[in-house]
Amino acid sequence: MAKKSGRSRDSKPGLPSFTNRKALRNFNILDRVETGIALAGQEVKSIRAGGLNMGDAYARIRDNEGMLYDLHIAPYKFATYDTLPPTRPRRLLLKKREIRKLKGAVEEKGMTLVPLRVYFKKHLVKVELGLCKGKRQYEKRDTIARKDFEREKERALKERDE
Repeated sequence: MAKKSGRSRDSKPGLPSFTNRKALRNFNILDRVETGIALAGQEVKSIRAGGLNMGDAYARIRDNEGMLYDLHIAPYKFATYDTLPPTRPRRLLLKKREIRKLKGAVEEKGMTLVPLRVYFKKHLVKVELGLCKGKRQYEKRDTIARKDFEREKERALKERDE
């Protein structure tokens, strides 16, 4: 479900950027947080090669540290030593103040943390987490109808100008 594009607003040309379109469709995003992620060298190389799937990934605050679960990073095919499990929990590099803020929001308001994007910023892998609230079925239909209306409006304006 993750979309791979050639370039994002924060990354250099040629470095992959992955977007979690499933999360953008199923959640209302209330706040965004940029964070680092602790990875092994072979995982970074695999991400550079396009071996990342954000499918059902989610984040949690456990024991005062952020953890990212179910992020699938394919094993690097040129690794010379033992490969790591593809969906192992990965530590998020957050400051204590950010952890307290996110933990309070998730516990009190019934929100969830969802990774929205994974991208390179200079030579580091960054994750954009979203503090999200799940959409109800009728909200999803409204969003789709609004997008269809905007698309039709743009199409009509384009035809009128030609």
